[in-house]
Amino acid sequence: MQKSLWSEEPLAAKIRPKSLNEFVGQEHLLSKGMPLRLAIENDKLYSCILYGPPGCGKTSLAEIIKHSTRNTFKHFSAATQGVGILKPMMKEAEENFRATGKATVIFVDEIHRFSKSQQDTLLPYVEEGAVILIGATTENPSFEVNPALLSRCHVFTFKPLSPENILTILKKALKEVDVKFSNEALQELAEMAGGDARTALNSLEAAIKTALSMGIKEIKDVEKIIQRSIPRYRKHADEHYDFISALHKSMRGSDPDAAIYYLAAMLEAGEDPLYIARRVVRFASEDIGLADPRALSVAIDAYQATHFIGMPECTTALAEAVVYCSVASKSNALYKAYREAANEVKKHPFDEVPLKLRNAPTKFMKDNGYSKGYVYPHDVENAFVMENYLPERLKGRVFYRPSNRGLELKIQERLKKLWKNFKKW
Repeated sequence: MQKSLWSEEPLAAKIRPKSLNEFVGQEHLLSKGMPLRLAIENDKLYSCILYGPPGCGKTSLAEIIKHSTRNTFKHFSAATQGVGILKPMMKEAEENFRATGKATVIFVDEIHRFSKSQQDTLLPYVEEGAVILIGATTENPSFEVNPALLSRCHVFTFKPLSPENILTILKKALKEVDVKFSNEALQELAEMAGGDARTALNSLEAAIKTALSMGIKEIKDVEKIIQRSIPRYRKHADEHYDFISALHKSMRGSDPDAAIYYLAAMLEAGEDPLYIARRVVRFASEDIGLADPRALSVAIDAYQATHFIGMPECTTALAEAVVYCSVASKSNALYKAYREAANEVKKHPFDEVPLKLRNAPTKFMKDNGYSKGYVYPHDVENAFVMENYLPERLKGRVFYRPSNRGLELKIQERLKKLWKNFKKW
């Protein structure tokens, strides 16, 4: 080996970029002339949040800033250090600012691990200008960063690294060792990393250690060493919402292939199958409704099967429900009807039920007009009475408007026939 691979720091730390010119990826933020790059190059830093998935370069960029800025730079990890350590750091930054007029750059890694109240500790120092905050997070800052603090920071969104970016990083890392990799093996590592350079480098390091222990000088196939890729889906992060959203939109778009793909991606990554089943039940009533009432039954059956037999046996029950919902006729008429009715109730919460619709179990209630004038529909021909069942203010109002799809077409025709010249369609 050219250098000791097994010294005190891992390969990922050894080849961390020392300058912006060595940094790989995030071209949309760090290409020449881009605002973030100019701020770093000119040492005109401002408070910001670096938001993106693991292994995309957030901490590496902070290290570059550390070595390029003339301001005092402090590193703080919300994962391993508490507010008790941060407060003296802030106080020192304030004293330094008042004495020299220079702000302290404080890099808070995994800032989302602080509660909103803990994040409040940072706010006065950022407002005063004593601290230039650089926060790094894998979680959506809209949800995880205090709104007051977020409003004082620019958010830079980092993207997963492309396989080409990771290939460049892997080739750089290979200069540190004597073991060779075929182009195919390197490409496989790059693809398996899922946009995470740290994962790629750790996999490379594991492959190299295994090769050396076996006396292998060139690796042509990493499949036996790296059994599988790290799933892109993380059930407690943004992907939890991104993938369930993609599942919904695929079913809504009547694409069973995409829907079953996202279902598999979530289940294989360890998502709670009952969570998915509940979302499919909701979808069946929200996006299909009476266009195909059977969809709700299929979804509930799938939920019960999932509850009864669990993973992995429940996968086909869920797949059945997802595919059925994908190919079923679609209508959001029920969803829209409920939302419109709910808005009406919120705007006018004191509308009274017409007297004729009220039950009258006592003589007093009958004497006061309860149920007076009500006609029992089953007592008349066709079991239908042209009657206003809404509060008088809403007479003739329509909330449910059936679509022209599936069973709802027949429902629409029947309702229009029954309520002709009464309801305002």
